[in-house]
Amino acid sequence: MLQTVIPQGYAPCLNLYDTQKAIGLLKRLFEDTLGGALHLRRVSAPLFVEASTGLNDDLNGVERPVSFDIPDAGRDAQVVHSLAKWKRMALYRYQFSVGEGLYTDMNAIRRDEELDNLHSVYVDQWDWEKVIAPRDRNEAYLKDTVRTIVKAMAETQATLRSVFPQLTALPVLNTEVSFVTTQELEDRFPDLTPKEREDAWVKEHPTTFLMGIGGALKSGKPHDGRAPDYDDWTLNGDILLWNPVLERAFEVSSMGIRVDPTAMDRQLAIAGCDSRRSLPFHKMLLEGKLPLTIGGGIGQSRLCMLLLGKAHIGEVQASVWDEQTMQACQDAGVILL
Repeated sequence: MLQTVIPQGYAPCLNLYDTQKAIGLLKRLFEDTLGGALHLRRVSAPLFVEASTGLNDDLNGVERPVSFDIPDAGRDAQVVHSLAKWKRMALYRYQFSVGEGLYTDMNAIRRDEELDNLHSVYVDQWDWEKVIAPRDRNEAYLKDTVRTIVKAMAETQATLRSVFPQLTALPVLNTEVSFVTTQELEDRFPDLTPKEREDAWVKEHPTTFLMGIGGALKSGKPHDGRAPDYDDWTLNGDILLWNPVLERAFEVSSMGIRVDPTAMDRQLAIAGCDSRRSLPFHKMLLEGKLPLTIGGGIGQSRLCMLLLGKAHIGEVQASVWDEQTMQACQDAGVILL
């Protein structure tokens, strides 16, 4: 278990009721801004999917989904971890054209999450996905999309600050994005852990896109795990922002250009997941029937934490916590929802 630590002297910018008002405004502002900037339409999404379809996100490959049977349907279902694969199938069903995409509210349960200031078993994201052309499967297109998302965050922050002047005590988001690869971080900080490398870099580059997550580095180990069947490990990354309250790098989005048949074939083999090739989603993708896409998830509670200056994710979402977390928050006068 990780540890919850409330910084000494921490005091929230907003009281409990203003926090709730700000959360509602933030979510409306950001999804409207993001949808307009990336040409995304809102759609409804499932809370659970049929286990046999292969649509659930396997994350790092070791997390256990919450599963249950549906007697009347005679099928087993899994609460989603995320909608990475479901979204791509949805674009296929909706017959979206190149340049069009979707976004949705994703609510998930990740039962094996290690709880701390940033992590909860309840996960809420804006999940988005967009159809791209073959010519768009490149680093330049990925970087342009990252800049668009960061700009949407900054515009949302500006409006929040005008409505809630208390938030002007927090730094303004830097819209100049630093792009760096996981291999470059390993080369620069060989004696640090991956998370320590992120902290060291983002402290000096407060808005960073860390590229190339999932594949093994020169050390033989990946920077972090990624399932082999949605992101292309050479064209993906995390948006990391410096959190001034917690004084650490803060991931707000995992995203990337998705696998094409060639990339999926390669990554399934590397990951030892060849058994997935016969699943409906994987079979369609390998046969070239699904559109090429870019997509990702943007943490709703994470963005609320950052833009509202909160020290613990439980201040902006309702979940279940361990005794250590509840005691640490109580001792610091932090109210969990």
